[in-house]
Amino acid sequence: SNVQTDIDQIETKINSSASTLSDRALDNSNDIQDLLDSVRLALIIIAAIMLVLTFLGFLFSIFGMQFLVYILVIIGWILVAGTFILCGIFLLLHNVTADTCVAMNQWVQNPTSHTALDDILPCVDNATAQETLLRSKEVTSQLVNVINQVITNVSNINFSPNFVPLYYNQSGPLMPTLCNPFNSDFTNRVCSAGEVDLSNATQVWQNYVCHVSRSGICTTTGRLTPAFYNQMAAAVNVSYGLSHYGPFLVDLEDCTFVRQTFSDISRDHCPGLRRYSEWIYVGLVLVSAAVMLSLVFWVIYGRERRHRVYTKAHMPK
Repeated sequence: SNVQTDIDQIETKINSSASTLSDRALDNSNDIQDLLDSVRLALIIIAAIMLVLTFLGFLFSIFGMQFLVYILVIIGWILVAGTFILCGIFLLLHNVTADTCVAMNQWVQNPTSHTALDDILPCVDNATAQETLLRSKEVTSQLVNVINQVITNVSNINFSPNFVPLYYNQSGPLMPTLCNPFNSDFTNRVCSAGEVDLSNATQVWQNYVCHVSRSGICTTTGRLTPAFYNQMAAAVNVSYGLSHYGPFLVDLEDCTFVRQTFSDISRDHCPGLRRYSEWIYVGLVLVSAAVMLSLVFWVIYGRERRHRVYTKAHMPK
């Protein structure tokens, strides 16, 4: 009952932490993806419209279509204003990226201090995380001890037919016991000779499963009935899961894994993000300035061309 209670407590804590982290991560990921998709679509549309606008303005100016040039000038000024607004958005994005990188770096360097990321990432304190890890080790150790007691006191003893239900005609080579990965103080333990590891215990024990009759008695050589084997395999799988994935889940719970991820992002990706976002908004400024100058030159060229036509028409012959 104590083992079952500990398992239930660990399951509740892990499910709660995993659910909260998953929901927060999914919400943040969706928000970021929506923003990036919107900005990308806006950039594509603005670039296409400006390219068409520049080409048409060039043609209309050459052919002297002054009225159409003025219409394009009006549209062009609207687009220039929109591009400057988009440039401001990217400047804001650049600053947000820089601030986020700084916040991540501060959070990594000072895990106990209150930072801006504390409201986004719900992390439990280290004491709770270590308690969860200790509980998982305790449950694993208790499960291994229970399994070994069954092997030692039931499966590896040749009971007489009078000892029902312990007797099921056990026979053959003795089963190896299961390796307990932890000492009594829950430090890591090296397996002894003759013990099987949690990772391959079920495969080894398959060699000790006998065929049974309808009454559940072994009819062939073996130390385990299929029913006993299935129960022990289930217990081994639980023990292996707690032993193998427990530390990783605890790292998720106290944000050690997230802290390492943020450290990698801050070191490997933040410089590039800041640099490329700066390139984008600087490029938008240059494009806006270039289109603005093109608009001015269209008007000047159109007036100059009209002036030449007027002068040529009124020149004395």
